[in-house]
Amino acid sequence: MTQELRRTLGVFDAVVIGLGSMIGAGIFAALGPAAQAAGPGLLPALGIAAVVAYCNAMASARLAARYPASGGTYVYGRERLGAFWGHLAGWAFIVGKTASCAAMALTAGAYLWPDHAHAVAVAAVVLLTAVDYTGIRKSALLTRIIVAFVLAVLAAVVVTTAGAGDADRLALAGELPGGGVLQAAGLLFFAFAGYARIATLGEEVRDPERTIPLAVPIALGVTLAVYAAVAVGVLSVLGPRGLAASPAPLADAARAAGADRLVPLVAVGAAVAALGALLSLLLGVSRTTLAMARDGHLPAALAAVHPRFQVPHHAELAVGAVVAVVAATADVRGAIGFSSFGVLVYYAVANASAWTLGRRERPLAVLGLAGCATLAFALPPTAVLAGLGVLAVGVVAYAVTVSRGRPSPPHH
Repeated sequence: MTQELRRTLGVFDAVVIGLGSMIGAGIFAALGPAAQAAGPGLLPALGIAAVVAYCNAMASARLAARYPASGGTYVYGRERLGAFWGHLAGWAFIVGKTASCAAMALTAGAYLWPDHAHAVAVAAVVLLTAVDYTGIRKSALLTRIIVAFVLAVLAAVVVTTAGAGDADRLALAGELPGGGVLQAAGLLFFAFAGYARIATLGEEVRDPERTIPLAVPIALGVTLAVYAAVAVGVLSVLGPRGLAASPAPLADAARAAGADRLVPLVAVGAAVAALGALLSLLLGVSRTTLAMARDGHLPAALAAVHPRFQVPHHAELAVGAVVAVVAATADVRGAIGFSSFGVLVYYAVANASAWTLGRRERPLAVLGLAGCATLAFALPPTAVLAGLGVLAVGVVAYAVTVSRGRPSPPHH
């Protein structure tokens, strides 16, 4: 049985998968909590999150071009820093993104059928796991449709709020809370943290040395432009206090702008965006699981590739089952904070790995590493403590693996 995945994705599909990962439920849900933390400093916080995301994106793109295999930073950390750092990155990614999968599924459930959000979340996980199972091309096609619809909804919100907002509400009035701005940046980073999905699919991309470094910044740039336009529009209508108090800021902004007919469309857009993000997240987590299983850090059965569909079907089924259980029992707010910490640790390892590539990469790598550390520890204390606890479990798991004599892959 072949253990190699089929290279079928070009630049456009890679960009769309990145957009599907980033332009998800984050923009519908993260603006309120971020405004609550930053007050009038919401837009600077968005800028800080974008700078850290850009550094991480460049590190991921350069490393993915050098190591075009499934696994993303798990592979980069292993090859550039050593087996332990690769394991730590992979562990942080799988655990953090599993929580993120559950958060996206619960967001979809809350919008589609609030009284039965957990049941809808579990059904969504089962359905999208089945889509992933039948092959990457079908997943890319569905993601393309979802991204187009969500972008149309966001464009409608931007146009509606543009004529009804008050520019004075965008002013940086009063003293900005420094810690609050950084915490808001950490929360908003959650909405950006999908560009590396392109890198984790490196083994399924055609001409990865050209495609990945091109697709990552394009996807990030489009996402930043969309987020900035939406944030400015919503903030100009609701103001910092109104935005902070809103559980559904885009719908409330449409209502405040006098566009009641747009509100149901925004609700559907939020649910569809969450499902699009969930689809791409399931892809990324299963590919990292595949890579770690190949190297003996997870059960070997998870490294199997389906002979017909050419996907890591055991890993996909296992990830889908775990996410379904979490979605049936978890709280969405805790899942988002926990996920953000794990993802920032993951990208910290990516930046440290990029630093070893040469002098050209070092300035951005240092900035990205410092940014990840700052935003991670600016998150709410409960998220930081839970994240550190789970990382400690990962360290113990690595020690057990090494003590059993499981071989680590050779460095190239």
